[in-house]
Amino acid sequence: MTDLKKHPIIQQYIIWNRFGDLLGMDFEVEKKGHVVYKMTVRDNHLATPFAAHGGAVAALIDAALGVACLTEVCEEMKVVSTVNLTISYLIPALRDDVLTADARVTKSGKRILFVEGKVMNQKGDLVATASATMNAYPVSKISEKVF
Repeated sequence: MTDLKKHPIIQQYIIWNRFGDLLGMDFEVEKKGHVVYKMTVRDNHLATPFAAHGGAVAALIDAALGVACLTEVCEEMKVVSTVNLTISYLIPALRDDVLTADARVTKSGKRILFVEGKVMNQKGDLVATASATMNAYPVSKISEKVF
């Protein structure tokens, strides 16, 4: 499949991901194992009068890392879940910043995937870096009604 965003598992993820909607996140699949997610920092993301809560940034990068892995395994009718997430915050994300999370799978095994990513603001400043370990498992474990 050339446009992995149209894969039925990824389409179902988009429908189910209400948290992503709540935070105003959206993504594009660059290619298998590479996803770019975006989010504009709004008032509901703030922890101070001007800076985003670290959890909002973590949610963005976790989503990007997860969907990057999902593109690796969806054609095998698998989904993924985060086993471990390590994030380093370098500078604050500020109100109205447009954050871009770029995530790439570094190693894909039968069940375990390794992925790395970074979050940049619209000026090109590095906001955060992250790495994660993801577990891949059959989509039937979460819903038999999907396909």
